Amino acid sequence: MTKTISLLGSTGSIGRQTLDVAEQLNLGVEALAARGGNLELLERQTRQFLPRLVALYDFDAAEEFRTRVGDLDIKIVSGPEGLLEAATIGGADTVVAAVVGMVGLGPTLAAIEQGKRIALANKETLVCAGELVMDAADRNGAEIVPVDSEHSAIFQCLRGCEDRREVKRLLLTCSGGPFYGKDFVELEGMTKQDALRHPNWKMGPKITVDCATLMNKGLEVIEAMRLYRLPLSQVDVLIHRQSIVHSLVEYRDGAVLAQLGTADMRLPIRYAFTYPRRGENPAEPLDLLTCPPLTFAAPDREAFPCFALAEAAAEEGGTACAVLNGANEEAVGLFLEEKIGFNDISRLVKKAREAVPVVYHPTLSDILKADADARRVVLSQ
Repeated sequence: MTKTISLLGSTGSIGRQTLDVAEQLNLGVEALAARGGNLELLERQTRQFLPRLVALYDFDAAEEFRTRVGDLDIKIVSGPEGLLEAATIGGADTVVAAVVGMVGLGPTLAAIEQGKRIALANKETLVCAGELVMDAADRNGAEIVPVDSEHSAIFQCLRGCEDRREVKRLLLTCSGGPFYGKDFVELEGMTKQDALRHPNWKMGPKITVDCATLMNKGLEVIEAMRLYRLPLSQVDVLIHRQSIVHSLVEYRDGAVLAQLGTADMRLPIRYAFTYPRRGENPAEPLDLLTCPPLTFAAPDREAFPCFALAEAAAEEGGTACAVLNGANEEAVGLFLEEKIGFNDISRLVKKAREAVPVVYHPTLSDILKADADARRVVLSQ
């Protein structure tokens, strides 16, 4: 069970909820890390939890933050090296990897090499370098406990399963996002404001747009393949509008185990800290007598081509997933800046996948190059 954490991505949605849970569980906070876009919030977090170290990715933000907290005995570091220092700080037995993007890969690998528990909420780590990450975890005895609600659900449903050959399928659920039921033509005119209206979850803008395109679910398929070492043929997706069944595992004997709960990210965050135990939770529990009927449907790959592109990258392997992810990050960024339309996200990701050659059995250097090349393709269009 976790006693002390280092939190990478403290000012984001997952980071804020992580600190709620840390306060409830009376966990120590050794380090906080953030990009530097919300110094006011970071200062409040710092003064409340009094970490030994605060890392800001942005150098200028780090300088300003030193002035803000000059009365505190806290070390302030910056840049990629600062994130690495936060991830490897002594005294933290668990690192919460909640930064968005490829910037989280290096620090997560560094924490794994120290044998720390990883409460993983950074998709890019497994999407782009899943084989390298899992091999490193095996070598160093590091536990990777997923924080995403779907992967936490799978993790819980697999408890007691010693032999993965007993598993027939993993079934990841998906809310369908704000555009469920629309076709590709209707989606052409959807705006940033439309895409950010997620029906069930409160999340950051990038992941909310990914939910609208269904790219988020495609990335989760890739994560599940890496985390549980299963082929694409054994990972399926179900649209489940109510977000009550968080995912399921179908076993070869016909049994299907599901994990249910309210749409509250603090539940999987809490489990990542208390695993393998469970404790009392002050949050309102799921009430099956008042929850709506549970429905399930297949995803529409024609209306949401990002999902199909993710499946194709997962099937190809190598650096294909790094290309997919890098291209998507840049395309979503352009959409959030209102420089491209909604359907242009999938178009740009497809162009990058066609333009960037895939390297099979890649090194970390190959993965980083594929990511950079994909971004260049998107930004050059």
